[in-house]
Amino acid sequence: MWDNAQQLRTTANLLFGISLVLVLYGTARYVLRLPAFQLNAVQLSAAPQQVPVELIGRVVREQVRGNFFTVDLNRTRLAFEQLPWVRKVSVRRKFPWMLEVEVEEHVALARWNGTALVNTHGEVFAAITERELPVFIGRANTAAQITEMYGELGKTLPPLRQQIAQISLSPRFAWQVRLSNGMVLELGREQMQQRMARFVDVYPYSLATLPGAAMHVDLRYRNGFAAYLPNGARAQGKQASGNKV
Repeated sequence: MWDNAQQLRTTANLLFGISLVLVLYGTARYVLRLPAFQLNAVQLSAAPQQVPVELIGRVVREQVRGNFFTVDLNRTRLAFEQLPWVRKVSVRRKFPWMLEVEVEEHVALARWNGTALVNTHGEVFAAITERELPVFIGRANTAAQITEMYGELGKTLPPLRQQIAQISLSPRFAWQVRLSNGMVLELGREQMQQRMARFVDVYPYSLATLPGAAMHVDLRYRNGFAAYLPNGARAQGKQASGNKV
């Protein structure tokens, strides 16, 4: 080996390369830890509406580690996303000593089974609110489906001057709606929007003319509906003679 000039040059170059890498690595580690690159601030892109500021401060104090270059952005993002009312977070470095945090908050649309909330994307999340919200009832994997149906059915209600107070999807996929006046509507498992629209169209000329307000209306008939009045009487809507479907 020592008599082979070419091999000696190759070995020397290799050792020089390794030494250079080690020197550069040590220099980089030293530079990255200079006080000039310490994180001095975490900036929010917008003021939160629901997330308490003190909770954000706690995450910054307890979870943000490292300096501008070494801070773990993914770990920081996950820590922020554990806060109540937080739906999504993005974290970016802002040279030379700042993190910029963008927080997307949940917008509560309804209460979910009395234990949680549903946002406008149909996602269930845990939080507390004093707002009066409609109630969604269904299985765990049906929140998005109920959210979509809530929006579709709600479009038909303005003529009645009513809102949906509760919407339920049963384990057998049958829909039921309770309006803000307490009236319960059975919509069944098919043609829900059409049944609701038909009911809204005929309501002023049928149930609205009765002396007692109907509390339960079955819209599952093929050509009409049946209404159950407070005194136990049963009224049929126009062409309500078909079978339930």
